[in-house]
Amino acid sequence: MAEFSVWAPRPHRVKLDVDGELYDMTRSDDGWWRADVEARPDARYGFVLDDDPKVLPDPRSPRQPDGVHERSQLWQPDPSAWTDGDWSGRSIEGAVIYELHVGTFTFEGTFDAVIEKLDYLVDLGVDLIELMPVNAFGGTHGWGYDGVLWYAVHEPYGGPDALVRLINACHERGLGVLIDAVFNHLGPSGNYLPMFGPYLSTGSNPWGESINIADADADEVRRYIIDCALRWMRDFHADGLRLDAVHALVDTTAIHILEELSAETDALAAELGRPLSLIAESDLNDPRLITPRDQGGLGMTAQWDDDIHHAIHSAVSGEQQGYYNDFGTVEALATTLKNGYYHAGTYSSFRHRRHGRPLDTATIPGTRLLAYTLTHDQVGNRAVGDRPSQNLTFGQLAVKAALALGSPYTAMLFMGEEWGSSSPFQFFSSHPEPELARATAEGRKREFAEHGWDADEIPDPQDPETFERSKLNWDEIDEGDHGRLRRVYRELIALRHNEPDMADPWLDNLGIDYDEDRRWIVMHRGSLSIACNLGTDAVDVPVTGEVVLAWGEPEVAEDTTRIEGHSFTVIRRT
Repeated sequence: MAEFSVWAPRPHRVKLDVDGELYDMTRSDDGWWRADVEARPDARYGFVLDDDPKVLPDPRSPRQPDGVHERSQLWQPDPSAWTDGDWSGRSIEGAVIYELHVGTFTFEGTFDAVIEKLDYLVDLGVDLIELMPVNAFGGTHGWGYDGVLWYAVHEPYGGPDALVRLINACHERGLGVLIDAVFNHLGPSGNYLPMFGPYLSTGSNPWGESINIADADADEVRRYIIDCALRWMRDFHADGLRLDAVHALVDTTAIHILEELSAETDALAAELGRPLSLIAESDLNDPRLITPRDQGGLGMTAQWDDDIHHAIHSAVSGEQQGYYNDFGTVEALATTLKNGYYHAGTYSSFRHRRHGRPLDTATIPGTRLLAYTLTHDQVGNRAVGDRPSQNLTFGQLAVKAALALGSPYTAMLFMGEEWGSSSPFQFFSSHPEPELARATAEGRKREFAEHGWDADEIPDPQDPETFERSKLNWDEIDEGDHGRLRRVYRELIALRHNEPDMADPWLDNLGIDYDEDRRWIVMHRGSLSIACNLGTDAVDVPVTGEVVLAWGEPEVAEDTTRIEGHSFTVIRRT
């Protein structure tokens, strides 16, 4: 006998369909409908609301073998399938995280194909992988941020059983696993949740209608979000979550949903006996997000820090359009690396207002901020999805790596950046509805045409070739400068792991010198100095000692070290 339940306060009648047989359900006062029915362990099931004959999938569906528009399937993780009983967990603070998209990381685009690359990631020095959303979404391929059945695993990647195999394989190799979770909106294809209950609020955000976390009847919606988050960490043994665009979670209640999730995550971590991490993506520059709950904060473990990305990318590349406008100088780079945020109650020309709040560097370690030179957003949301490797020299790419990996922050890489992948990462989708597919393609072209791009240059997200072009080319990882860059990434990561001075998380202990005119900057980490030349001409920097690692051929003199253009040098000072 299996118990079926669904929260559906809106319909007057709900019937349960199990393998084509209909059963009456009983409603309780809290809006939950229940029925106990004999069912196979892998039975297909769904719900029929009022007089609409369509069988709808379960909002908490554990599996969607036929896509998000069809019946759900019963699924429970087989306890005997888990082989990670000795896994003691891994905190993200100070680690090296590797963000990847399952569908384009390998040619096959599956969880099992990712397993074949794990030994490569271990050799690179990665501590955790971060999977872009793997929840069920409409179509066969996409970024995953338009999920509609958050509890189910995207079947074209291999479904839930394959995800279990991947996480087992990671833990067996000492790799942690983070899962990107999207709780701020629902996708447009297969979103049946509003037919069941008030999952959406009266507000909106750039991606659609907002989720109801503070309006009437929000308690069950909040529970829906928190239970989903805990499911990834409990049932799938994930080591934490990356929470997408939390600034779009508008919560006017006294206890913010992120604070509530943080508390329940800590409780689950205590129950499981291993650390669990929550990484928030936020553009607010608000340190309260990463301040512990007992100090009045929301208790997130860490947050993505776009200011660090913008400061590094703009200073190295020279790009200053849009939100890069306030960056580009070596001074802005030094300020951001030293303080964590560049905009900290200061004027943002992009926003036309003051932005951010200062970080208390005496109480909040740098490891609660993520430093990166690349993310899926910073490539895929460009008009043609071009990577920095398609526009910069390998020396410039090496300088960016030294700045991010040599910093006191938790570091993150985006798949392929370590060898300067030549593959773009473009925005792609596969909506099965013709009208939605057309609207997505036209909207993308219109958006960038308004910023001066030729609409014909914008890749069609619905064209399968856009997806295929975005797959990594693994054949180039050892070729020429690609292989040289990969080896430098590996050595920079090894420095983070092996040098005690590189483990100091406190920004107050970070020393920075720079010269705006000559375009060099030096980060001092204890006895180590990471000296970077952002310009094209060789420069003499006022630091000397033993060269530990370099891109280029540095010349060490008595009081200075000469560094080639577009290169860096790590020096152990004597």
